[in-house]
Amino acid sequence: MQRITVPPETIPPVEGHLRLGDPPHRPDAITVNSRHLSRAGRPWFPIMGEFHYARYPAAEWREELLKVRAGGITVVAAYVFWNLHEERRGVFDWSGDRDLRRFVTTCAELGLDVVVRIGPWAHGESRNGGFPDWLLDGGCVPRTDDPRYLALVRPFFAQIGARLRGLTREHGGPVVAVQLENELHDQPGHLLTLKELARQAGIDAPLWTATGWGHAQLPPDEVIPLFGGYPEAAWDTAHDGWPAQSRAHYFFGPGRDDDSIGADLRPGGDSSGDSGGDSGGDESHLARYPFATCELGGGMYTAYHRRPVVPAADVAALALVKLGSGSVWQGYYMYHGASQKIGELSTLQESHATGYPNDCPVITYDFQAPLGEYGQFRDSYRHLRLQHLWLACDGPDLATMTLTMPPDAPADPADRTSLRWAVRSDGRSGFLFVNNHQPVETLPGHDGVRFAVELDGRTLVVPREPVTVPAGACFAWPLARRVGDCLLLTATAQPVCVIDAGEPVHVFTQTAGLPAELVFDAATVTGVEGPATVTTSGGDVVVRGLRPGPGCFLRVTAAGGGTAGVLVLDHDSALTATRGRLWGADRLILSDRPAVLDGDHLVLYGNDGDRVLIFPPPEPAPGIAASETVPGSAVGFVSGTDGVFGVLPLPPQAGGPPAVVVEAVKEAGPARPPVIDPVSGRASAPVDADFDAAAVYHLTIPEDAFTGDDEVLLRLDWTGDAGRAYLGGRLVADQFWHGPPWEIGLRRFRDEVLERGLELRLLPLREDAPVYLSPAFRPPAYPDGTVLELRSATLVPMPRTVIG
Repeated sequence: MQRITVPPETIPPVEGHLRLGDPPHRPDAITVNSRHLSRAGRPWFPIMGEFHYARYPAAEWREELLKVRAGGITVVAAYVFWNLHEERRGVFDWSGDRDLRRFVTTCAELGLDVVVRIGPWAHGESRNGGFPDWLLDGGCVPRTDDPRYLALVRPFFAQIGARLRGLTREHGGPVVAVQLENELHDQPGHLLTLKELARQAGIDAPLWTATGWGHAQLPPDEVIPLFGGYPEAAWDTAHDGWPAQSRAHYFFGPGRDDDSIGADLRPGGDSSGDSGGDSGGDESHLARYPFATCELGGGMYTAYHRRPVVPAADVAALALVKLGSGSVWQGYYMYHGASQKIGELSTLQESHATGYPNDCPVITYDFQAPLGEYGQFRDSYRHLRLQHLWLACDGPDLATMTLTMPPDAPADPADRTSLRWAVRSDGRSGFLFVNNHQPVETLPGHDGVRFAVELDGRTLVVPREPVTVPAGACFAWPLARRVGDCLLLTATAQPVCVIDAGEPVHVFTQTAGLPAELVFDAATVTGVEGPATVTTSGGDVVVRGLRPGPGCFLRVTAAGGGTAGVLVLDHDSALTATRGRLWGADRLILSDRPAVLDGDHLVLYGNDGDRVLIFPPPEPAPGIAASETVPGSAVGFVSGTDGVFGVLPLPPQAGGPPAVVVEAVKEAGPARPPVIDPVSGRASAPVDADFDAAAVYHLTIPEDAFTGDDEVLLRLDWTGDAGRAYLGGRLVADQFWHGPPWEIGLRRFRDEVLERGLELRLLPLREDAPVYLSPAFRPPAYPDGTVLELRSATLVPMPRTVIG
C-alpha cells in the first residue's frame, strides 16, 4: 500500500508583493500571488504554446491558430526576432510574414491571449540568438546596460511598440505578458532597464516574465521566473544514451530549475548533462512566485551532431509530471513547428560559423512539435489535448492546490524501480498523479498497487483491489471531487471535461488499461443508473463492471434530487476528443480526423475514419459540405447512434493521390569525411559546396496533386546524412536525417513546384560519423562503410471536410 498524508491546511499564498498585474478596479483584472494567477477574480491556469509567426506563411496563420486553439492552447507565445525585422541597420520590415500586428490581431479575433517575447536577444536557434550581424559589429557590449547598446535597442522596441499600439491590455487587447530577454542569468539590473525601455516604447502588459533556469539572478518581484524541461537535448554531446539532465523531469518534486537549458551558451555552463538536470541549489526564493513554465519540450530540434527522436509518450509524461509537481502555467516550446527564413545577407540559423556550438538546419525548425512545420497533426497533439481538455475544466481548482510527496518518494534520478507518484490538494479535494514512463529506458510494471491518501479527515483508498501499474502508464485520478451535487471520493479514471448537456456530464477516460472504478460518498448519492455493477460498502457507493466507451454512460442522482451524467471513455476514443460550442450547444466530438471548430463549422483534416461521433447529438442534423478541395459536394446527416453519441457519416474518400515521378539524375560521390568544429569539438554540418557531391533526384509533381488550397505533403522515406530540396536553384527545405520520413509541405510552393519540379540532393551517412541517432532508427548496415537510400517519394493530401 502506497501511503500519503495531505496536510489539513495549506499555507495561504503571499499576496501583494509582486509588482505585476492589472489595476484592481478592472472587472477582468489579471492578478498574481505567490501560488497562482487569477483573472476576473477566479484562479486562472494559462496553457501556452510557442508559434513563431515570422517563420510561417501569414496566409496560413488563421488556419494554424485554429488548430492551436483546438489543441487546448489558450495563450500563444512568439519571439520577435530582431534579425528578421532589421537585418540592415535602420531598415525595418514588418510586412508579410513579419507582420507582428496582423498576427496578434488574428490571435485576438480567435480569443487567444498573446505573450510577446521581445528579447532583444531571443535564441530560438536563430543566428546570433536573433541579433542582426551589424549589432555585433557596433562596438557595444550587448545584453548589458552599455549606453551604446541601449541606443540600438530603443529604436527596435519603439518599432515593436508601434506594432502593438491598441493591442495591449490597457486598450482591451490580447497581450497578457511580455518576456524580457532570454536565458540571461546574471544581469538583473539590465532586465529592469529593458522593462523600463519597453514601457517607454508603449509595450506593456500585466505580466512580465523572464527565463529562470540556470540559477538566474532576476530582479526581485519584477518578473515571474519561467522554467522548462525537455525529453531530449539536441545541444548535448553526441554520446550514446539519454541525456542525464532529462531524467529529473520524469520524477515528481518541487524543483523547478534545470541547469542544462542554455548551458551550451552560458559561461561555465555544462551541457553534457552530468548534473542530472537538478539545479542542486537553493530554490527557496522561488516560493515568492507561482510555478510557471514556458519551455516544456513539445519535441526537440535536430542538431547535426545529435538527432534525437521524441515520441508522443515522452512529451505527455513530462507535461503530466509538471502538473503533478505544482505547475500553474503550462508553456510548450515548440507547440507549432516552423521554417527558418533565409535573409538578404545570410542564412539565419545558428551554426558553428556564428560561434554556436551546434550546427542547425538552414531551413527546418519542425521541432517534432505537436503541430509540425507544415501544420501536420502529431500524436503528441492528441495526448496533450487530452490533458488540456481536463485543465479547461479543473485547471482553476488545480492552480490553488499544493504538492504533497510520499515519504518514500525516490530521490535519485537514476532510480528505475520506485513507483513515482504524488498528490496535489487544497486540503479538501485533489488529484493523485502517477508516472511510470520515461524516455529510452522502459520502467518496470508495479504489481499489487493501492494508494491510501489521508485527506480531510478520511482515508481514501484507491483502487479497492490491488492493480498492476504497467510500464509506460501516466495518469491523474480525482480525489474527493464533486460530480454535480454528489461527492466522488475516488476514481480509477482520469477527468477529461464537463459538458453542459442540460445536466452536467462529467467525462472520464480509462487509464493504462486498468479497470475503471468510481466510488461515491453514500451520504450524497441516492441512485446510480447505467451499465455498471453498483454496490454499497459502509459509507461508499462503489461502481464497477464498467466497459469504457461511447455507451458507458451513468446517471447519478444526488441526495437533494439533482442529477449528473458520468461518461467513461476508453483511452483510444478519448485521444480523439475535441470539445467546444458548436451548433448552439456545448459538445464533445470524437473523430479520428483531427477536428477544429471555426464558428459553427466543424473542420476535419485528413482521410482517417468514416464517421464522427457527437454528444449531445445535434438537432436538426447539420449538412456536410466537402471543402473546395474535393470535387463536387456531398450532404449527409446524423445517422443512428453509438452509445449516447450521434453518428455523423463522412463523405467517401476520393481515390489515392497521384504518383510522384522520381528521376535519378546523378549518383552520390564519396562520402564527406567528418569535420569537427575546433571550438565545440562537435561534428559540423555539410556546407553548400559539399552538396555538389550529393546524389541528385528530380521529382515531378502532377498537377492533379492539388485540389483547392489544402495542404499536400511530399513524404520522403530515405536514409542518409543530410538532404536538401531546391526549387529553381533556391533552397526551400532541408533535413538532417534522423529516422522518421521527411515531409515537405508543397502548398506554399504550388505554382513553382508544378512548373519546375523539385530537386533533391542527398548525402550518404558514414558508419563512423560522430553523430547521435536514436537506437530505433540506426541503419542496420553500411555497405562499403556508408549508407544512402531513397526508398520512396509519395504524396499525402491533407483534405479538409467542413461540416455545418
